[in-house]
Amino acid sequence: MPITQSVKKRVRQSERRHERNQGYKSRMRSAIRRVMTTESAEEAESLYREAVSLIDKVAGKGIIHKNKAAREKRKITKHVNNLS
Repeated sequence: MPITQSVKKRVRQSERRHERNQGYKSRMRSAIRRVMTTESAEEAESLYREAVSLIDKVAGKGIIHKNKAAREKRKITKHVNNLS
């Protein structure tokens, strides 16, 4: 249990950041899932742009590692290219 005020504040801050980061990760995973489940090339293209933008944003904030971002983008790019 935290004793000092600074430690209590740090716990509050880390909880808020954790919730925010989980929200970003969830949005990213949902965007990736939407791209991977679509069968239409036109729809996949628009979903792909949104997903890549979101992945780049999450990686830029340091929520996921840049290599994971590259891996996820590669995966969805491969799927979209196979639909065309």
